[in-house]
Amino acid sequence: MSSYLLANANLLDPETARETAGAVLVRDGRIADIAAGAAPGAPADAKRVDCAGRVLTPGLIDMRAFVGEPGAEHRETLASASAAAAAGGVTTLVCMPDTNPVIDEPAIVDFVLRRARDTASVNVLPAAAITKGLAGREMTEFGLLKEAGAVAFTDGLRAVANAQVLRRALTYARDFDALIVQHVEEASLVAEGVMNEGELASRLGLMGIPREAETVMLERDIRLVRLTGARYHAAMISCADSVEIVRRAKQDGLPVTCGVSVNNLVLNENDIGHYRTFCRLSPPLRHETDRQAVVRALDEGVIDVVVSDHNPQDVETKRLPFAEAADGALGIETLLGAAMRLVHTGDLALPKLIAALTANPARILGREAGRLAVGAPADLVLIDPDLPYVLDKRRLKSRSKNSPFDEARLQGAAVLTLVGGRIVHAVDDLAAAA
Repeated sequence: MSSYLLANANLLDPETARETAGAVLVRDGRIADIAAGAAPGAPADAKRVDCAGRVLTPGLIDMRAFVGEPGAEHRETLASASAAAAAGGVTTLVCMPDTNPVIDEPAIVDFVLRRARDTASVNVLPAAAITKGLAGREMTEFGLLKEAGAVAFTDGLRAVANAQVLRRALTYARDFDALIVQHVEEASLVAEGVMNEGELASRLGLMGIPREAETVMLERDIRLVRLTGARYHAAMISCADSVEIVRRAKQDGLPVTCGVSVNNLVLNENDIGHYRTFCRLSPPLRHETDRQAVVRALDEGVIDVVVSDHNPQDVETKRLPFAEAADGALGIETLLGAAMRLVHTGDLALPKLIAALTANPARILGREAGRLAVGAPADLVLIDPDLPYVLDKRRLKSRSKNSPFDEARLQGAAVLTLVGGRIVHAVDDLAAAA
């Protein structure tokens, strides 16, 4: 395994929020040394990589990515998803159990892990289903699934609607110190809705989804957390009312965390424009006041993590009238560039954003990644925060091309990505080091 001296970098440690000029020595898949100031010459066995003052941080951790393998490889495979992740600076992704077959048995967890070892270039962590077949009725075997390698339990795009089933799931999860991740959406309130309920939906002639579809489910779940004491993570919240619900839960000392999709951080319902199906998402894009509320909540620490909500769809499910199109969009490769909009507008400091993409998800998942420290895994990303570009969907690594940021002007990108001390993505002057 190659050793690298990443010199002349702006080191950003998400745990301390400190930025210092320095260098990082990578050896045997881990961070062997960190030096402040000018770095010495590279050790004899290490290649010197000049970072040219760009920002070096732990690799990003995406807690919500839908991958088609097994069963829907035409949409995405572990290989293509990991290639997209590497290009976006994501070194670890959590894949959802919405596959065919569903990840609800230890053998399927083992298959995903083995397949990822053979074909993926980044770390792939499977999340297992809470209920068998994602049907919301019968619980899966949490202990066996966790032992097989599942890092969390979720029914993916479906919420566990039955309160008794979720109560039992939370109770068992508490006993196994397992994490329950819920898609907070009450299906009966969503009904035929396809976008945020409000004036714009009425003008477009589309059925709306009220904010209460999210808040009703979130309120119920937190009451069950209070009852059971289990660790609970709301996968994505999208409105101001949800922020206040989570804030109160944290103030009460409940083991509750939450995430937000990068789409809900930087886009709002107006981005649907003339029925752009790439912006049909779950949760839907909300009003601008809700977008501003979740940005403030992220800055305040009420929201813990930012996710891509990567959900590739094929042409047959997106090139349809808006009301008939499937929910979902690409996100893993554009996660960093889209999120950097908040930094460039002054809404969020870069260390705060990086923490929500690295250290915070690592802490929630119980991983040792997400740290810029000696002995930590050498999962690293070098970011050029000022690199401007126009997103061309034809150059994306994913098999599907349904990006809400197609042809958008973005600023900030990963120019070098290392996973376990191995370069998996490099551009321009850094490519020679690979």
